[in-house]
Amino acid sequence: MNKNVYLVELSQKDYKETWDYQSDLLQSIVDTKIRSRKEAQELPTNNYFLFVEHPHVYTLGKSGDMKHLLLSEIQMKAKGITFHKINRGGDITYHGPGQIVGYPILDLENFFTDIHKYLRLLEEVIIKTIAEYGLNGERSEGETGVWLDVGTPFARKICAMGIRTSRWVTMHGFALNVNTDLGYFDHIIPCGIRGKAVASMEAELGRKLDVKEVKSKIVKHFKGLFEVDQIIPKEKSEL
Repeated sequence: MNKNVYLVELSQKDYKETWDYQSDLLQSIVDTKIRSRKEAQELPTNNYFLFVEHPHVYTLGKSGDMKHLLLSEIQMKAKGITFHKINRGGDITYHGPGQIVGYPILDLENFFTDIHKYLRLLEEVIIKTIAEYGLNGERSEGETGVWLDVGTPFARKICAMGIRTSRWVTMHGFALNVNTDLGYFDHIIPCGIRGKAVASMEAELGRKLDVKEVKSKIVKHFKGLFEVDQIIPKEKSEL
């Protein structure tokens, strides 16, 4: 059982390129698991945590509704926005500059085999992170992610989540709005939920945040909550 996690900082990278990279990492873990069973021996599997910032992009999950995208292809092109239908759960969301996107590629058999627990712990990582800035993140029943002012007319989502798993290996993850331009959410019905707003840390606190600092807090809480043995920084070229 390997509870070490490689931390890979991808900086700003195209969505499709990153999606392909995630898929390659997931497949490498799955291949090791298959070989382990065929050879009847315990072969260790790797775990990864990718940080990335995407250029403007809308992504639609496999259960999403195209009606929740409010722009035409021509309008998106004019605004410099790309669009992808993808294989995670959830509906439509936005990724862009000023947002911290985290993609844990974990073999859950190294930690626990419970998807519900995995999602709740991911939410808790973000809840604990933004609490360090005085923000009270909460869960909203039936709506994955992290919210502010749940149960009030002012409920707003600060972190979206959507995942995919194969043979207990995860991909995709979360998108925390830090210094995000929230205007891009006006062109979609975020996560397919009508009548609820989105939030960013910058908008809530009235100042820009140090993204590197926020990432360090995310890593700290991820390590603690998932009981990771070591977080090992790696360059993509080293993997």
